[in-house]
Amino acid sequence: MTSKRPSDSSLDLIVAELMPAIGQLVRKLRSEAHSGEFNLSESSVLARLEREGPMTTADLARAESMRPQSMKSVLSILEEQACVERKPHPSDGRQILFMLTAKGLEARQRRSVAKHDWLVDAVAKLDEADVRTLAAALPIIRQLGGS
Repeated sequence: MTSKRPSDSSLDLIVAELMPAIGQLVRKLRSEAHSGEFNLSESSVLARLEREGPMTTADLARAESMRPQSMKSVLSILEEQACVERKPHPSDGRQILFMLTAKGLEARQRRSVAKHDWLVDAVAKLDEADVRTLAAALPIIRQLGGS
């Protein structure tokens, strides 16, 4: 038995409610993670450096869809806060790599723990049926995020 696809107007209504709900959840996660410490660009750069390792300004700018000049500003702020440091590129002496420092990694981990703890507390306040519904929706959420 195949399920019927919702109409375009039904999809529009779902999306109209889904977008602000996701935005609200993301904003709440950021606020609970002491987001005053870093702005969104700074936090994103720290996360990328943690995941991917040292990168050039140009590579970071491309990966973050930013202009190189804007990325230089972000890196300058993070460098002033001792969250990133420069090191010579191993094969191209003209380039500089930026890497996460121990302080930058600690800040990333602190934010991650704060987000995790807040979300665990929030989900724990749901009733059992809502927790099951949320768990069942995880593959769909992952699929939407990957598309």
